[in-house]
Amino acid sequence: MKRRNLLKLCTAVGLGFASPVGERYLLKAEEDTSESPPYEGPYYIVINASGGWDTTYMMDPKGVNEINRLYQQDDILTQGNIRYAPNAKHTTAGMSNEDFFGKYANELLVFNGLDYSVNNHSPCSRYMATGKLDSLEYPTFAALVAACKGSETPLAFLTFGQYSATGNLVPLSRVPYLSSLKRLANADGVDGSQRTFYSDDFVRDRIDAALIEQRAAQVNSPRLPRQQRAENMLYAAQFNSKALNRITPYIPKTQSKGRLPSQVDIALASFKAGVCVSANLSIGQFDSHANNDVDQMKLIPEFLAGIDYLATKADELHLRDKLVIVIQSEMGRTPTYNKGNGKDHWSVGSVMFMGAGIRGNRVIGETDDKQFLVPINPGTLATDESLGIRVRPEHIHAALREFAGISNHSFSRKFPLDIPAGEKLEKFWG
Repeated sequence: MKRRNLLKLCTAVGLGFASPVGERYLLKAEEDTSESPPYEGPYYIVINASGGWDTTYMMDPKGVNEINRLYQQDDILTQGNIRYAPNAKHTTAGMSNEDFFGKYANELLVFNGLDYSVNNHSPCSRYMATGKLDSLEYPTFAALVAACKGSETPLAFLTFGQYSATGNLVPLSRVPYLSSLKRLANADGVDGSQRTFYSDDFVRDRIDAALIEQRAAQVNSPRLPRQQRAENMLYAAQFNSKALNRITPYIPKTQSKGRLPSQVDIALASFKAGVCVSANLSIGQFDSHANNDVDQMKLIPEFLAGIDYLATKADELHLRDKLVIVIQSEMGRTPTYNKGNGKDHWSVGSVMFMGAGIRGNRVIGETDDKQFLVPINPGTLATDESLGIRVRPEHIHAALREFAGISNHSFSRKFPLDIPAGEKLEKFWG
């Protein structure tokens, strides 16, 4: 009963732990008493630069028309096929563009000239997260892929902020601190301790046996649908608690410094334990309406350092070859400065990808010298101003669904993206 009390306490204090209650999971709870098998990948991470990053200081450099004030056209750097803005001399903490693109260009797929269509935070965040602008019902890609590939896993979809709708396909789980994860992983231990338990081993074994016996009796008795669902959810909580024990060996002893690294530690420990499919990571404050250059030169290096931390730790845990990473923001910044030396919202931006199955050292799409997007041919992916299409988030999400192998899943069909015939991005991933 201590496990049950812990889960209630987690909800009360806002830890946000949620037990899966999808149809597949409840069916398993109805029929099975064994521990959930570990999910073995691939694992999906979406990293959000919340507020709207300035892509001209990253992967879409512009040294003309006074779009930026920190470098000139001749200062733009190239690593492989990727052009990027120089910022090392403006970086006091974190990771410079020079170091980041020098290290990861061969793994990165960059898309420039993405049409967000609108430039307000809420609809842009929703559109970029789900591929659907005009609906509040659609799940984020991270939630959708978790539901399709492993909704029975205890922490199938982890989120640390930004838009996190699930479409009622899979619960979202919020685990803000390593201490929270430790308590969840060791629900029978006092404050998550592996040495001090609320009860002796034989007592816990008796409790488990009684629950199984009680469950067997309930399954064969007539019940109202609401009662049956509630009982399934309670059993799922007990079922999850055992699977979460697998996280314990992978929980770092100390919390990492930095906003993204602390989220990365929780996500990777959950991946390694096989109790999570996807995670939505986020850091904010990119909305630089005043002092754009100062703010972006603090935030971009912090953001890139977090991605580097993710890749490095994933290597250490032997997860890198199973990791798919989406790097995005909900909008860009204007090509002109306002009176406060800031930049306002711009409905054209960029997105980057790296990880298992993605051919890197590639740039698709572009913006012109005034930072307006150039249409592309969806079949060849080459720019085509006269006959090309404006690539929007739904095109990217359709490509992501196909890449993940979930395009024809019933959950994906429930939330169609309605891409017009002939606009599918061919060979987008190489």
